Amino acid sequence: MAQPDITLTLVTRRDCHLCEAMEAAVADVRRQIPCDLELRDVDADAALLASYSDQVPVLLVNGRKAFKYRVTPAALASRLRAERRRARLRGWFGPRPP
Repeated sequence: MAQPDITLTLVTRRDCHLCEAMEAAVADVRRQIPCDLELRDVDADAALLASYSDQVPVLLVNGRKAFKYRVTPAALASRLRAERRRARLRGWFGPRPP
């Protein structure tokens, strides 16, 4: 059985040391747990700016906010394993009703 797809969206801004630290943690975990990564600049997107301007960096897992400001590789790996378990259970029980 193939691993469920996970997409991480990292909302950052230029010259942000917390953003660089979160990106490094994400890179570390992606070496162990394959997943897609989208990097988004909060200042280049009006919708992101309205939602996350004062919370950067923000890490979304499959479109849901999972972490803001800081994340450790251990915490992110745990969250991604939980996401995979939930996806497998959804597949086992069938799709969720809308």
